Amino acid sequence: MSEFLLIAGGLVLLAIGGDVLVRGAVGTASKLGVSPLLIGLVLVGFGTSMPELTTSVQAALSGSPGIAVGNVVGSNIANILLILGAAAVIAPIAVAPGVLKRDGSFLALSQIALAVALFLTPVGRTAGGMLFAGLIAYIGLSYWLDRRSRNGAAALHTAEAESVAPPKGGLPVALLLLAGGIAGVVIGAKLLVDGAISIAEGFGISDAVIGLTVVAVGTSLPELAASVAAAMKRQGDIALGNVIGSNIFNALGILGATAIIRPIEVPPSIIASDMWIMLGAAALLVLVAATGRRVGRMEGVVLLALYAAYTAWLAMGAV
Repeated sequence: MSEFLLIAGGLVLLAIGGDVLVRGAVGTASKLGVSPLLIGLVLVGFGTSMPELTTSVQAALSGSPGIAVGNVVGSNIANILLILGAAAVIAPIAVAPGVLKRDGSFLALSQIALAVALFLTPVGRTAGGMLFAGLIAYIGLSYWLDRRSRNGAAALHTAEAESVAPPKGGLPVALLLLAGGIAGVVIGAKLLVDGAISIAEGFGISDAVIGLTVVAVGTSLPELAASVAAAMKRQGDIALGNVIGSNIFNALGILGATAIIRPIEVPPSIIASDMWIMLGAAALLVLVAATGRRVGRMEGVVLLALYAAYTAWLAMGAV
């Protein structure tokens, strides 16, 4: 029972801490005069990915590479099938052609880079550094292109920053929220990892399965909240942008930073199946981003059904 309480407490802290962290970071940057474009491109992406980062790092340091890698791969699968599916069910998502072509291309490249890194198991510091360098290159190039052209992608990143409710009060309040959010995410990740390891050991379930399911969904709660809120406001492009940005940050930044801190041995089961499911889900999302196809409620139901089937398949394999 104690391990389930640890997981529940960790998920609550991750959800609350992640939201407070993003609001504090955006509020701090706004008070310091940072442009909404840069806030949407960098801070919102980093903020919503902090639960994945802290959880994967702590799992790797605790000797549970299955949770560390499963968290990244499982989060990328959940972002597309679960979160995008839920957002589409709430309100159909229609994106103008070309708005997300660039980020969709970066998404494809990032997922391929992630797959290559996983094949080269263990993912060492050199591979981790190359992945993280790819994230820096994506941020820098995107910011330069957005400022130069002020295209649809620039408007989308600005809208992502404006969709975050800023904290009331001055800079001290924003800094306090930022610090509190970081503390909540770090503590929540520790509780979640400890609980996940206990369940894996106690019930004889591989830590990879726990990482792909419970941990992955738990660390994706900030993306779920942001995308659902955007869908309820009929801002489908922001919901889709959140998912694409999160998957890029997960593949390049989260796994990259984790491998730099602690090289990771990738479980064979993830390479054999889950990685390919992640690539298939990413290919579907790239198609949507590149063509501007509408993701209606029926498509949303299909995405949710695919995620349910995937989790059921994992559960049957764990028994």
